[in-house]
Amino acid sequence: MLLACLALAAPGTAVATGASARTSASTYPYPFRDPRLPLAQRVGDLLSRLTLPEKVSLLHQYEPAIPRLGVPAFKTGTEALHGIAWSTDVANGGAVVTADGTVFPQAVGLASTWDPALIKQVGDAVGQEARGFHAENPGVWGLNLWAPVVNLLRDPRWGRNEEGYSEDPYLTGQISTAYGSGIEGPDPNHLQAAPTLKHYLAYNNETNRDTSDSIVPPSILHDYDQAAFQPALAAGAATGVMASYNLVNGRPDTVSPDLATVERQWAAKSGQTLMNVTDAGAPNNLTGSEGYYATQPEADAAAIKAGIDSFTTDDTNSSITVNAVEQALSQGLLSTADVDRAATDILTVRFRLGDFDPPGTNPYAGIGPSVIDDAAHRALARKAADEQMVLLKNSAGALPLDAAKDRQVAVVGPLEDTLYTDWYSGSLPYAVTPRQGIAARLGSGGRVSATEGVDRIALKDLSSGRYLTASTAAGGAALTASGDSAGTDQSFDVFDWGSGLLTLRSAANSRYLTLGSDHTLVNSEKQPNGWFVQQQFKLDPQSDGSYVLEYAGNDASQSWFGPNRYAVVGADGTVTVGAATPAAATHFGRTVVSSGIDSAVAAVKGKDAAVVVVGSMPFINGREADDRTSTALPPAQEALVKAVTAANPRTVVVLENSYPDTIGWEQRHVPAILHTTHAGQETGDALADVLFGDYDPSGRLTQTWYASDSDLPPMSDYDISKSGMTYQYYRGTPLYPFGYGLSYTGFRYSDLRLSAPSVGAAGTVRASVDVTDTGDRAGTDTVQLYTSRTGPSRVTGRPAEQLAGFARVTVPAHATRTATVTLDASQLRVWDVTRSRYVVESGDYRLRIGSNADDLPLGASLAVHGSTIPPRDLTRTTEAQNFDDYAGVTLTDTSKAAGTSVAGAAGGWVSFADTALRPGLTGITAQAANPGDSPVTVTVRLDSPTSGPVAGRLTVPPTGGKYQYTTVGSALTGLPSAGHRTLYLSFDGQADVSTFRLTTG
Repeated sequence: MLLACLALAAPGTAVATGASARTSASTYPYPFRDPRLPLAQRVGDLLSRLTLPEKVSLLHQYEPAIPRLGVPAFKTGTEALHGIAWSTDVANGGAVVTADGTVFPQAVGLASTWDPALIKQVGDAVGQEARGFHAENPGVWGLNLWAPVVNLLRDPRWGRNEEGYSEDPYLTGQISTAYGSGIEGPDPNHLQAAPTLKHYLAYNNETNRDTSDSIVPPSILHDYDQAAFQPALAAGAATGVMASYNLVNGRPDTVSPDLATVERQWAAKSGQTLMNVTDAGAPNNLTGSEGYYATQPEADAAAIKAGIDSFTTDDTNSSITVNAVEQALSQGLLSTADVDRAATDILTVRFRLGDFDPPGTNPYAGIGPSVIDDAAHRALARKAADEQMVLLKNSAGALPLDAAKDRQVAVVGPLEDTLYTDWYSGSLPYAVTPRQGIAARLGSGGRVSATEGVDRIALKDLSSGRYLTASTAAGGAALTASGDSAGTDQSFDVFDWGSGLLTLRSAANSRYLTLGSDHTLVNSEKQPNGWFVQQQFKLDPQSDGSYVLEYAGNDASQSWFGPNRYAVVGADGTVTVGAATPAAATHFGRTVVSSGIDSAVAAVKGKDAAVVVVGSMPFINGREADDRTSTALPPAQEALVKAVTAANPRTVVVLENSYPDTIGWEQRHVPAILHTTHAGQETGDALADVLFGDYDPSGRLTQTWYASDSDLPPMSDYDISKSGMTYQYYRGTPLYPFGYGLSYTGFRYSDLRLSAPSVGAAGTVRASVDVTDTGDRAGTDTVQLYTSRTGPSRVTGRPAEQLAGFARVTVPAHATRTATVTLDASQLRVWDVTRSRYVVESGDYRLRIGSNADDLPLGASLAVHGSTIPPRDLTRTTEAQNFDDYAGVTLTDTSKAAGTSVAGAAGGWVSFADTALRPGLTGITAQAANPGDSPVTVTVRLDSPTSGPVAGRLTVPPTGGKYQYTTVGSALTGLPSAGHRTLYLSFDGQADVSTFRLTTG
């Protein structure tokens, strides 16, 4: 056993021997209990005492206790994106328990602060509260936190946009590192809590997310998608990664070889050991929807070999995973060394969390429930909510409001007096709504007029003349068609969330209509909620002027739901979803009891200001498992904004949502627009802080806001260089650019200077700029530094601009302050496809500084002394995926374990630029597979994929399967004996090419 301990000891770490070992043995029952011993030795000692079945038992999310050694039970996965959200109670059958701790702004809002120091404080608060909940009930609240989400927000329609930080990898890396390091706490030997990055890799769509294949060429994969994950791992700000559901280039991420290689190489820079986990149910997808493996033992063995340590699947039933791993061992698919490695990763994190420490040695063990939503965390929540607000427009002095003069303020809109939580939010311990925050700010002498501005309607069964009637009971009851007139109990408030989706709130008890048991309709819910959001409906107009009520909950899209979608009034008057077609449904008359627009106009007329609060409902307007089909403001909400703007010239729109909206009309016509995410319990107070100028808005957008849905390509296109997505590649005119945000004052930049005119590949340079506040009040600006290549480059598809640094600077009125941004030359690195490595390319670069990606008034040149990428030498074995350009092809897995191949199709091609030609090149060989029945020809051309000179033709015969590769070859003729040319491989059918090389002699 000593050898095992030595093997696991960190380099340079002494192993306890002699007297120290005897002291340890006399003080602690086992060496792994001795906190004075090196971590690796403690882990090795415990591992050596575990039986193989005990080690295997550790590989599931729910790890059982091992009483004979005093090892406690452990579970991975407490959700913590913007506060502790929820976890599961094993003792109660795996029931979900929602936390009631501090709820901070949504993740995209936290990033909108562009303030890593603040985000680290938020992370620390979340880590403290994780400890507080753990002390309260360790069986429910584990200390392995599943946060932050670092998937890049390349497409605003992604349903989980609210969970991520930014479309930019650098900004995402800065924010995720801050949040993760805050969660971990400052002690170098212990973890306050253990953050897990989600979700690796190239995951940005919900539709068919378990079978969708993200096709990402190497340059985008490394320079964009992977670049978001590396910073937190390299900084030691994460203790693991969760693999995503999707496939990348043909291979499920659950078995991505990166989990055992790339990620751990990054983490090794900080000495961090990773405990990688699967997403929920993903192991079963490998044999189910993805059909990647025939049996679960094969699938689980492949996942472990790929770098997965912990399986999140089958809820609390760990036996399925345990049995599969044990079968994999007996079948020779896994070795005990594979299990030992995974168990070591898990135990290392558990030791750092203090699972095996004696009392008094873990600095975080004393944190108790008193920290949960304490006064300090409430104040931090308000500060975070303040900083994340982005002022999008402010004209004619609309803002800030003056509390001494603007005493009569109207607050209207569907979100004026409510706060919504999201799927990964805890329960609000208290809620300050926009109306409440503004009223509190005005004080007793002010007056707030308010209305939600939504229509109140009644629905009459046209066949019976009876109105739908709701129960007045607090918990609601089944609706009946029993009313003689449109009274309160027959009235429903209609909330429009876009794409035809509505929620109906019963006036009888202020509860939302939902799908109940036996498909009855019940007025029982406080807000839309649940995995299947059963509070969604549509009112579909019919040709005869009537309406049918369509159930639109997202469970209705499931095959098991059945064909019925439409409401029917039964013989006893009970309303159920019981018809498959509108013709078979009950037809209703729709009566407007009161007009939302009329009530809003009446509320805002003659007031000093009108604040219209519109936006999204996080359970409806896109979330996990549901992408958006549009980013437009819902029609009823836009109509409300237009009516209020016409009625009151001092209208302020507060847009409260989790993603970019296409609000072109509002930008042209509304005096002021303020954006906030669903910012948690302190939303209303923070909104008042900004509206009344107590806090100068300093938030900046972390995504491009496009002008129209028509500017967006298909969501399935992950090659942003081809699709033109994000500020790096978009060439249109955005509604609001990346990094945009206004202040109540103005800023002028001057005198950009660099600390040096040139820099080496491993060096740094400081860019300093003077920032002058041109207004009459202090303000905080975020100075942004972007880089671009100005000279010729061997690397194709470089972004036009790329964020390389930023600095927040607070400037007093009419004063000047200097902002300095440090640029590491390594940030200029790009993936060199010719040699499959990162390189800082020598040459001239342009550094530009400004307030957003489209406003960069100052620039300076920087000479970089790095590497020169040589011409391609295709006589070396070249991976076909390392092309410079392509069309009509995709990428696929070379084998289930590793490798990426080009999957050609008729008319498709790949190119290899700057290929060095030399005397004696006479042939080409390639490794290729052809699962079809007919030969496929791959034509070698120069200069053009379709009309260039033909140098040779490779014939790929049927090989009997996708993973059955063979060597094919062809003579080359007509090649010049010198020079640099572009070589093309053009396909006339479906075949996969993994590697190729030019031959001589």
